[in-house]
Amino acid sequence: KMAAGEAAGRYRSTMSKSKDPSGLLISVIRTLSTSDDVQDRETEKGRLEEAYEKCDRDLDELIVQHYTELTTAIRTYQSITERITNSRNKIKQVKENLLSCKMLLHCKRDELRKLWIEGIEHKHVLNLLDEIENIKQVPQKLEQCMASKHYLNATDMLVSAVDSLEGPLLQVEGLSDLRLELHSKKMNMHLVLIDELHRHLYIKSTNRVGQRNKEKGRISSVKAKEFTCCFCMVLSVGFNSLYLGLCLFKSIPVREMSLLEIKEDMELDPEENSTVFMGILIKGLAKLKKIPETVKAIQDRLEQELKQIVKRSTTQVADSGYQRGENLSQENQPR
Repeated sequence: KMAAGEAAGRYRSTMSKSKDPSGLLISVIRTLSTSDDVQDRETEKGRLEEAYEKCDRDLDELIVQHYTELTTAIRTYQSITERITNSRNKIKQVKENLLSCKMLLHCKRDELRKLWIEGIEHKHVLNLLDEIENIKQVPQKLEQCMASKHYLNATDMLVSAVDSLEGPLLQVEGLSDLRLELHSKKMNMHLVLIDELHRHLYIKSTNRVGQRNKEKGRISSVKAKEFTCCFCMVLSVGFNSLYLGLCLFKSIPVREMSLLEIKEDMELDPEENSTVFMGILIKGLAKLKKIPETVKAIQDRLEQELKQIVKRSTTQVADSGYQRGENLSQENQPR
């Protein structure tokens, strides 16, 4: 009996300390197996049955208390289970469809390649049609740029259009007239740019000096030499700008400025700054690949233009001197 009592004590101690069901079961089995008294076993069995009934009652009470939550949890679990099952079935169906598509695509590979090539060809044709539509508008835009003297933009537009007409669009027979027209304009474009370059180099730059002195009203004989030197200085500035541009496009290192950085502003007056305008003209001539012709034209017209400058400056100095003499004679007349 003492052994059975000790075993029962160990069982109760184990029941109170451990909450692991498997541990409790092993402890009960050990207690019953080590006990020799039948009555102790029956007592232990009764306690187990009582504890089982108590657990069953507690479980029923908890179910009653949390019936709504339990029902919701069960339904949610069922819904999740159904969704997982449906998803598995759909994935299985998708895999089967992919395998079927793979087989069909393998069988239609040549046809798909043909359609892909046709798609690329159609895209290329659409790009050519867009390019043709843009090129048809070039003459009108070119005329507007030439009228506003935005020569760099006009040159870029003309060179790009001619390159396209003589390149990807060479076989388009409907553009033959436009090709001839733009090619002719490109061949004569440099003449317009050279004339503008000479006008700014020899005429406009010197006219500004003459205009400033004209606004002063007269030129004294002492300042006549200064006036002529001023013309020479302006002319020198123009030649320096021209020289810098030609050097840059001939790959000669020049540190003063870079005409490659000059850009044309479509919103401003292109002739507002003669130096920048001449740089734009030289840049346009370089795009037309007409720098050698430009140099030759400047050399051919240099003597004539310098004579014209001397003639204009001499005439202006003489007119100013005559006007000054008239003013002095009127001041010295007796009253």
